[in-house]
Amino acid sequence: MSRAETAGPAEPPARGTDGPHPNPLWTLGLFRDELRTTFRRRRTLALLGVLAAVPVLVGVAVRIETRGGASAGGGGGGPAFIAQITNNGLFLVFTALAATLPFFLPLAVGVIAGDSIAGEAGAGTLRYLLVAPAGRTRLLLTKYATTLVFCLVATLVVAVSALAVGALLFPLGDLTTISGTQISFGQGLGRALLIAVVVAASLTGIAALGLFVSTLTGSGISAMATTVGLLITVQIVDQIPQLHTVQPYLFPHYWLSFADLMREPVYWDGLVKNLELQALYAAVFGSAAWARFTAKDVTA
Repeated sequence: MSRAETAGPAEPPARGTDGPHPNPLWTLGLFRDELRTTFRRRRTLALLGVLAAVPVLVGVAVRIETRGGASAGGGGGGPAFIAQITNNGLFLVFTALAATLPFFLPLAVGVIAGDSIAGEAGAGTLRYLLVAPAGRTRLLLTKYATTLVFCLVATLVVAVSALAVGALLFPLGDLTTISGTQISFGQGLGRALLIAVVVAASLTGIAALGLFVSTLTGSGISAMATTVGLLITVQIVDQIPQLHTVQPYLFPHYWLSFADLMREPVYWDGLVKNLELQALYAAVFGSAAWARFTAKDVTA
């Protein structure tokens, strides 16, 4: 049964209003319903399935390449940490995150964020979601919070898949950091979890951008395509040397700074710059999404 069928005929609140203030438990119920709806969609499950498959492919490829005793990444190519996978399977977690962060993870987030508002409008269910006491601001925040949860879940799917494959195909044990110092396996797991959280936080900027794009159109496909197109464009600009002046202000520029968490001591400069930049993008495009959505005529 669709949302429109369960909501029944009703009119959304007036433009720019947010309706009466509901019980906080009602707001949590709305958030829970959004989470359930998002993670039950076949598209979401397919995206998570693809993300889980990436570490499997990387692990199997490294295993095949090193079967004869060769060292993976011996030529200096490939994602960071790949040369260490054969010595410790935990490095597959770091390699998988480095391999998926530039494109696969933000692509998945862009699809979810781009479809958040526009998908509801295209399906004709948006006006029913705006019935009081939902309200536009509350609905927008719920949609963004759901996208942020997806960012964390998607990152953890990659990390857990990589850890499982690494444990099956390679030995586990103490880790040697980039700085050459050694830490215990338990400390390495802690670093891996912290890196996964940082990677998820790195996706908050593209999530806010996708949410803003989603408020501009009534077509979920158009919003998703536009968000992914912007992602690819910004990634290309970030790789052009002649544009180095603007690159520090692009949301993907510091994404791979999470590697500094594998140093001893940790280098915080790049990590802090990354988190500050994501917060700036979230604030700017989140505010733009709110301004657009609260003034938008909703007819579907």
